Amino acid sequence: MSINRFTLQLEEIKAAYAAEPNPSLEVRLERIGRIEHMIAANEDKICKVLAADFGTRHSMESRLLEFQMIYQACKHIRKNLKEWMKPQLVPTPGFLGSSHAWTEMQSKGVVGIMSPWNYPVQLALVPAITALAAGNRVWLKPSERSSRTSGFLATLIQEYFHPSEFCVSIGGAELAESFAALPFDHLFFTGSVDIGKKIMRAAADHLTPITLELGGKSPAIIDPSAKMKDAAASIIYGKLVNGGQTCIAPDYAVIHASDCDEFVQALQSAAQQQFANPEELTGAIDEHQLMRWHQLVHDAVNRGAQAVPLIAASANTPLPFTPVALLNVSEDALIMQEEVFGPILPIVAINDVSSIIRYINDRPVPLALYWFGKNKEVMKRILNETRSGGVTVNDTLLHAGIEDLPFGGAGASGMGAYHGKAGFETFSHRKSILEVRGFFGLNLLRGTKLARPPYGKGVERLLRWLR
Repeated sequence: MSINRFTLQLEEIKAAYAAEPNPSLEVRLERIGRIEHMIAANEDKICKVLAADFGTRHSMESRLLEFQMIYQACKHIRKNLKEWMKPQLVPTPGFLGSSHAWTEMQSKGVVGIMSPWNYPVQLALVPAITALAAGNRVWLKPSERSSRTSGFLATLIQEYFHPSEFCVSIGGAELAESFAALPFDHLFFTGSVDIGKKIMRAAADHLTPITLELGGKSPAIIDPSAKMKDAAASIIYGKLVNGGQTCIAPDYAVIHASDCDEFVQALQSAAQQQFANPEELTGAIDEHQLMRWHQLVHDAVNRGAQAVPLIAASANTPLPFTPVALLNVSEDALIMQEEVFGPILPIVAINDVSSIIRYINDRPVPLALYWFGKNKEVMKRILNETRSGGVTVNDTLLHAGIEDLPFGGAGASGMGAYHGKAGFETFSHRKSILEVRGFFGLNLLRGTKLARPPYGKGVERLLRWLR
């Protein structure tokens, strides 16, 4: 599809938006309800196309991490949208007399969404749900790497929505480049840091407001006060769910050197307990991803790292890739430079809190940080002295599932946030409004009258009063 065709299509959607620039609460909720019904009526089919894309993906995992997040977002919006849409009164200074000031949340227009392949349903539809809740129209460009799911999702959306409400375009890098260059009223991107930079450059030509949900190397810190078994079980789940292909998965673990052996044993025990069934371990999205995992391990081992399998090999069902922990990893290894995005856990041995904080802060700001322990003073230091998009204490991933918590990155891990009210505000413009009135209805003292030229003693007295 050429850029001209794209431009014409965007103009058609913008024309539809202009005919209904701020839809009612009922219209917004009805559109969100259609998405909820669309997923509920097609859960089994979507699970099958997800499994086809990943090679192996258990339906329970798809229901937990894709569908439940969508249902949760819909439920939260239904409960709160009426309140979010209300005008908010703000105080006015005394010199404005009886003037009245307030803000109104106004829809932006047409929101472009570029979604990734790792959670191709949830990460396409949750931003769309929030954008529709804010009164916008939506144009989605899903990832071509999850081609079966993206194609099926596009078919469903075309069935449930008029293209001027919510439309989808499918294609590869060339189409994505043209899509990002369109003059959207807001552009929302989830994906890698490198692609995020390209999206930002493309959006800059039209000064398009942009939200970037990126990734980074999210640390999991195990304090000596932590219960090792529980920490290992939480980290294994966060690392291996969806085959490690999660933007907030623990990227590496930080632990005291004296606790390393116990930690590795606890990891192995937890992994074997949770993922002994190969059918419950999600596969790589494609051969390129699988080759990358092998390359990361091979490079680390060649530089002196020790690879420790986390799951025992099965003769009956051999795995294309066996999840591993890596010990004694060189800092110049590829896996310490790039986001892992797979079932590989480097373990870094650091023996004091100040050094841990310095190690994290010397690197780009991560999307998530996890801390395990009971020592509240150490926890406060970690929270106060490190930066990250979000934090879960004594578990992994869960902060991203709380609708009242904004989800987003900082620095290299992204800009802007969504989920719940934060998403509604991201896709809305907070318009400031002032209705000027005089004191007790007297026109003489209304608004700027006392400050207008010719300047004299009256304005001088006003300045002294305002001071």
